[in-house]
Amino acid sequence: MELEMESSLGSQLKPVDQEVHDRSGRKKGGWITLPFIAGSMLGLGLAINGTTSNLLVYLLKEYNVESIDAAQIANIVRGSLNLVPVAGAVVSDSYFGCFPVILAATAINVLAFVLFTLTAALPSLRPPHCAPQSAACPHGTPAQLTVLYAAVCLLSIGTGGTRFNVATLGADQFGSARDQDTFFNWYFVFLYGSFIVGDTAIVYLQDGVSWTLGFCVCLGTSVASLVMLVLGARYYRMPAPKGSPYTELARVVVAAVRKARVSVAGRLQYYVGDGTVADSGSDGAPSKRLGFLNRAAMITASEGTPDAAGGGGRRPSGWRLCTVQQVEDLKSLLGVLPLWSSGILISVSIGVMIGMVILQALAMNRSLGPRFNIPAGSITVCSLTAFIAATPVLERAAFPLWRRATGALPTPLQRVGLGHAVNVAGMVAAALVERRRLGMVRAHRGGTAGAEAPGWVAPMSALWLLIPLGVVGVGEALHFPGNMAFYYQEFPKTLRSTATAMAPLLIALGFYLSTVFVDVVRRVTAWLPGDINQGRLDNVYWALAVTATANFGYFLVCVSLYKSRK
Repeated sequence: MELEMESSLGSQLKPVDQEVHDRSGRKKGGWITLPFIAGSMLGLGLAINGTTSNLLVYLLKEYNVESIDAAQIANIVRGSLNLVPVAGAVVSDSYFGCFPVILAATAINVLAFVLFTLTAALPSLRPPHCAPQSAACPHGTPAQLTVLYAAVCLLSIGTGGTRFNVATLGADQFGSARDQDTFFNWYFVFLYGSFIVGDTAIVYLQDGVSWTLGFCVCLGTSVASLVMLVLGARYYRMPAPKGSPYTELARVVVAAVRKARVSVAGRLQYYVGDGTVADSGSDGAPSKRLGFLNRAAMITASEGTPDAAGGGGRRPSGWRLCTVQQVEDLKSLLGVLPLWSSGILISVSIGVMIGMVILQALAMNRSLGPRFNIPAGSITVCSLTAFIAATPVLERAAFPLWRRATGALPTPLQRVGLGHAVNVAGMVAAALVERRRLGMVRAHRGGTAGAEAPGWVAPMSALWLLIPLGVVGVGEALHFPGNMAFYYQEFPKTLRSTATAMAPLLIALGFYLSTVFVDVVRRVTAWLPGDINQGRLDNVYWALAVTATANFGYFLVCVSLYKSRK
């Protein structure tokens, strides 16, 4: 599910010169950098996605973690992998630039996979093997869990430094928008390819052949990623960091709070910038919405007006006096927050489904022919595939038909609304599939006059899970790109990097809150016991469907109240 977040990266483009040369006169940047950047990204994407997709199964089989707890831990890790990259992008933009951060983060990823490999190769780093039928399985010791969670933390930090910054580094190599667009086409080809290979080949090696071999392959690809990145260093353009927009937003809040007690009666002047001011009520003055923030750009008597009037004086600190544009930028961000918040519950439903669908696959028939079983951790690749397949169909067929019927292409918010509706349908489909599976479980109980043994596998094919996963994937193809287009259009240019942070924050919050949702369900109902064959997972999906429907209504209210910046 992590790919939806990546669709925002194109808006992190920075303007660069058409020609950049080093001291020897060699041209820097251009298409010669693509093999190095793409190779580095491919190696990391394959290792990271393959490991995170199969983490739940690793916790179940090798650390004897209870099934629901393992799903909770896996969702927290996924949330971190979507949240930490925001900090990585801020650090890169504000302090060090892309390449040093990517280099350090890639090295950290190598260390993470060294630890993962050790946990699989050394029996002393994990609890004794436990048969599924055993009633009392020993759990990992504090020392064993410390090594495992250290590997997970290092993986999150390493991903935080690479996920956004690799795309930005690639875009920095080109001066024209056309070349940048072409680069991103190739970027997504390699990105999606790494996700699919990771979710299938790596998961199969780990789960079906050997965990040690699977993690060794991940270690090898991460080392290859580091080597490719270093080999291309002499060709890269490396623009200097230009500061983070988050600091500008903080300045507006601090300046407004500092002037909270200043009188706003009478004639007011606001600082526009470049030695000019605007009187209250004039075209250059800030808008009246969220009027308290206007104090940040208000010129007070204690600050004086020489600088504002162009008299050569020194302007007060940016933490005391901001420009009107900075104030309006913050208002634009705050204005979209209600609409942004309506996407959180969609991410919650997806987060719950990702964890539970793997548990469902473990309790279903995963055989494809007499010799091959689908790895449970690979089942979620169906949603990724549906996302990729639906995107060109929507762009080339569905949206042109919409335009013929209505006279215009669907707006970003209309696409988001359709995504909400399809997500509800996906939760309903998940509930129906689980109801059918539980029906087979009850039939088995009736035939054996008792409860089935723990880990009993229903004869129902796991391919039934492709239906809800496919529907949810189509919903994501509508919802997440529509959201990013909306943010990109509504945010001012100075906040484009902030717009790119909205989607990963949405996904991260969704994964974190999905763990809260599951905890609440476990506390107040009996729907999610340790063995899902004994529970009512279908009721969980029905609850998600009802919640998503109510959230769709909230979204429609937000749309009706929203006033576009334009």
